[in-house]
Amino acid sequence: MPAHNPFTPEHDLFRQSVRSFVERELAPHAQEWDEAGLFPREVFKKLGDMGFFGMRHPVDAGGQGLDYWYVVAFAEEIVRSRNAGLNMAMLVQCEMATPVISEIGTAEQKQEFVAPALAGDKIAALGISEPDAGSDVANLRTTAKKDGGDYVINGSKMWITNGTRADFITLAARTGGPGFEGISLFTFPTDTKGFSVSKKLHKVGNLSSDTALLYFEDCRIPARYLLGEEDQGFYYIMMNFQGERLVAAVSAVAGAEQMVRDAIAYGNERQAFGRPLVKFQVWRHKFVEHLTAIEAAKRLAYRAVELFDDPETRPGAVKEISMSKLFAGDLVQKVAYDCMQFHGGMGYVTETDIARAWRDSRLVTIGGGTSEVMKEILTKLVPGL
Repeated sequence: MPAHNPFTPEHDLFRQSVRSFVERELAPHAQEWDEAGLFPREVFKKLGDMGFFGMRHPVDAGGQGLDYWYVVAFAEEIVRSRNAGLNMAMLVQCEMATPVISEIGTAEQKQEFVAPALAGDKIAALGISEPDAGSDVANLRTTAKKDGGDYVINGSKMWITNGTRADFITLAARTGGPGFEGISLFTFPTDTKGFSVSKKLHKVGNLSSDTALLYFEDCRIPARYLLGEEDQGFYYIMMNFQGERLVAAVSAVAGAEQMVRDAIAYGNERQAFGRPLVKFQVWRHKFVEHLTAIEAAKRLAYRAVELFDDPETRPGAVKEISMSKLFAGDLVQKVAYDCMQFHGGMGYVTETDIARAWRDSRLVTIGGGTSEVMKEILTKLVPGL
């Protein structure tokens, strides 16, 4: 891995642009949008206009064809919004629902779906999980039956971020027999007859992101919306998961660091028993322990990024990505717990940044594959286990 800072001056300029925008346009609304349970649709357009969505997407899909370190800079800086629900929605837009279309889609699919999503004109969602099949992708039940020049889709999807207002869904459905070999991917416009949002889900955290239960009843789409080859969807999903898990790990580490820095600033202002709260040894030691673990987590994530960014080493990056998400997920929750405790009563007030971060951090060990799934993946990659 790079023995030094992997970011070029160009990366740093991009990072500063993201930071300035996020602190000016997004962070002031963190509590407002959480209370509303949604942020304005125009936020997608604003980020699209700034060029933040398309950094690593190819030019023929409306992107800029740059390296993955730009994604890292974006993921690390958007946490300054102090609203993980918004952050999740933005990352689904550019790093979860659209990359697989850019990689395996036709020129027409890229222009119809990816390009407007990167511009912020269309909202994207990723439709994999179902009520009975979350991490167990091979057992999904939504079907896509070939009928002439169309596919007819029936079933449901659950826990779908951006689900209540998505313009299209990168959708997994069963085209063949049982198990992982019978799954295909599709681009699915949500104005298709028979599609409906059954329910907006009310979550513990990430309150400003719309997460939905979706329903498909005899939804007919043209065969040209098939992504890649029929019955190869499971492999495409597993490939796509790597980027999803990696960006989740990177943003979780950045969020953990932000919590510690915020706590230290708070502790220098808050007096207790005649001295700043942060000067008590128990907390000073706790924070340096966390910062040490954060630095280790960042180095592990950056190693995974280096492997993922190179097409030759990307297929072999599964171990490092799984380790990174596993480690970052556990770490961010420990940090959130301690930082909330450090704030005392103020940490238990819902409108504070630390209370919001404490609620939101819980998702990291669940979304994109649970920590238990990460461990099971790793057991298959460690000789002797």
